[in-house]
Amino acid sequence: MFAKQFSLAVAALLLSAGANAQVGVTADLGTTGVGAHVVIPMETYLNGRFGVNYIKHDFDKTTDKVHYDVAGKLLTVDFLFDWYLRQGSDFRLTGGVVYNGNRLSADGRPNASGQFTLNGHTYTTKDVGALIGTVDYRKAAPYFGIGWGNALAKASNGRGWNVNADLGVYYMGNPNVKLANLGCGATTAICTTIAKDVAAERVKLQDDADKLKVWPVLRVGIGYAF
Repeated sequence: MFAKQFSLAVAALLLSAGANAQVGVTADLGTTGVGAHVVIPMETYLNGRFGVNYIKHDFDKTTDKVHYDVAGKLLTVDFLFDWYLRQGSDFRLTGGVVYNGNRLSADGRPNASGQFTLNGHTYTTKDVGALIGTVDYRKAAPYFGIGWGNALAKASNGRGWNVNADLGVYYMGNPNVKLANLGCGATTAICTTIAKDVAAERVKLQDDADKLKVWPVLRVGIGYAF
């Protein structure tokens, strides 16, 4: 449902852009990755901003003696409104919604002895098999922030180039965490015990992931007004 409403809103924004003679574009870099936005005037003090951001980030994570190789793909789509306090001001207040396509994939890594310690119990890699997990978030995330610069403004030399910056947050909420082992090589009884221990580890991983409900946004960019 959200995806459909989001697509309709974006279509309305682009149609509005076509109806306005002025449009701005920006190229951005920051905590949301590399991004690009289209900016159009809505009212005297209000601009609409639509854009896409992406970054890929791999890292290591240890939770309760379990080591994970984590591959992160952070994809967000912004649907934002910039409100300027007065005409000609560069300072803005920003609010809107972000389509949150952020997703993490985690592969459990055995220790140097080729063993996993799950919920306090030690197993061989052969017994556990592959330990894999995923973390994703709800798709609609509200955004609030402040910023500087107007992509529709032209520089003092009459050219369309300008600079801009964003400082804000979007609220992701509690993540959806999954963790399971595949290819258990032990007896049925031991595999059942391993599955219970993996379930306990999932809860601990969930507790760690729940600490990151808000994503900070700090980015700078360069824009051009047509």
